[in-house]
Amino acid sequence: MEDKHPHINEHSLTYHHELHTMSDRLALGLVRFARVFADLFFRERYGHRAVTLETVAAIPGMVGGLFQHLKSLRRIQDDHGWIKTLLDEAENERIHLMVYVHIARPNSVERLLIVVVQVIFYSFYFFMYLFSPRTAHRTVGYLEEEAIKSYTEYLAQVEASPHKNVAAPEIAMRYWDLPADARLKEVIIATRKDEENHRDVNHTFADKLR
Repeated sequence: MEDKHPHINEHSLTYHHELHTMSDRLALGLVRFARVFADLFFRERYGHRAVTLETVAAIPGMVGGLFQHLKSLRRIQDDHGWIKTLLDEAENERIHLMVYVHIARPNSVERLLIVVVQVIFYSFYFFMYLFSPRTAHRTVGYLEEEAIKSYTEYLAQVEASPHKNVAAPEIAMRYWDLPADARLKEVIIATRKDEENHRDVNHTFADKLR
């Protein structure tokens, strides 16, 4: 059988950072706890799940970038590229949100949920990064692992139901330089590739903060 996505590294999609410390266990426990509620609320409404996920995912990079910026100023030391990497991550996740809002078109209740989730998660992550940057980055790494699973499930749903494979929004075609006939399938694959990168970056940052 011909591989539909020959460019996809299956190991990269299924990679999971093994637990080594209590910090790792805490980070994974928090993410799995949040996943339970996401599964109960959204079930297989992956477009709406993506909107809420990206609302949350766009926060850590901005918070981490702020803390690293202040740290660099305070210590008068080079940040070794951390600030730009984290702010680029925040911008990338923000674009993901803009893309999936065009696809899922959340109603007023779901938009209210976005605001509530954003306020709660921002406050929580701010203090997590303040007291334990390592745990904060590890949490994002595990969050991105779950995001990859969700987008893989979303892709399978779209491939199984051709009517769901709608045209890619213009913002997605511009951002990822997709062809004019691009569909949702290509958007999901591009998004998932971004999440793989964020997963690897945050796990690496967490390792460096030991």
